[in-house]
Formats: sequence, C-alpha cells, structure tokens
Amino acid sequence: MKFYAIAALAAAALVLASCATRPPLPLEAAPDAFVLEEDLLGRTVARGEFRAVTGTVRGFTATLNGSWDGRTMTLVEDFVFDDGERDRKTWVLERVGPGRYVGTREDVVGEAVGFQDGNAFRLEYDVRLPSDNGRGRVVRFRDVIVNTSEGRILNRATVGWFGLRVARVELTMEREPVAAAQ
Repeated sequence: MKFYAIAALAAAALVLASCATRPPLPLEAAPDAFVLEEDLLGRTVARGEFRAVTGTVRGFTATLNGSWDGRTMTLVEDFVFDDGERDRKTWVLERVGPGRYVGTREDVVGEAVGFQDGNAFRLEYDVRLPSDNGRGRVVRFRDVIVNTSEGRILNRATVGWFGLRVARVELTMEREPVAAAQ
C-alpha cells in the first residue's frame, strides 16, 4: 500500500512540475529570431483564441500598434471579441539589457519579464482577471512568440493557477503592409 501512495505522490509531483514549465517552442518557428522592437513595430493584426480547461472558448481579433523610442516598446492592443465585447490594453516594455525587458500593463500584477530565448521571445507575467466580487483571480501567463516561415508571428501562451495549467491562448499575427511613400 505504501508503494502505491509514493507512486501516486510522485506522479502528482510530475504532473504539477510539467504544468508549471514554460511552453515549448512551436514547431512552426522560423530560423530568424523574433525581435520585439522590430517585429511589432507599427500596425499588426491578430486573430486568436482563448481556451480554458472548463470548456470555455473565446475567439478574438486584435489590432496592435507598436512604437519604439530606443529604450521602450509601447504596444497598444485593441481587442474585439467574437461576442462583441471590446477591450484595450497597453504594454510598456523597457529594455533593461541585451534581449531583456521589464514591463507593465493595466491588468498585470507587479512587473512582466520578457527575454530573448534563441529565436523566440518569452514574456511572463501575472494578470488579475476581472470577477463579479471585484477582487479578481490572479493567473500566470507564459507567452512564447516566434516568427513563422510563412512571414507571420505566432504567440502561444499557457495560463496557470497555483501551478496548474488552466487555459491557453494562441494567436497568429500579420503585419500590415506599410504604404509606399509617394
């Protein structure tokens, strides 16, 4: 009986550890690195989906407008959800070293940490989700962002709560062509 209890505990620890790990690099990743201040500069349009373990699926379209001042990336995200709800969030990400960033957004608790990981850019942060009681629930987002060989940008995120994966977000972004100077 003791063997089964130890085996169950070991299995539970393994499951929790795997849930708390960073998401792997997507297979669609291109060999060229995603560079935050280059690849999200200007206007980008994204189509995405949030999927929770509860079965909730929520699609959305987002328009992103990025500007870079040599030290800080400001990224304004305008969301339109499939149910008609609209939202705006603004990231302010400051470069603090080569390939390293810290940042804030309206719903982020504390500070987000971003870093270059080979060809991918990773962004990790806690978000306070809105709730009816006004306190909200804090969840952990772990994003991995890569360029794809098709010229798009892919962002995959895991959402964790107390070390368990409770949701995931995936969005595909395409940069809008810059109008030719006349």
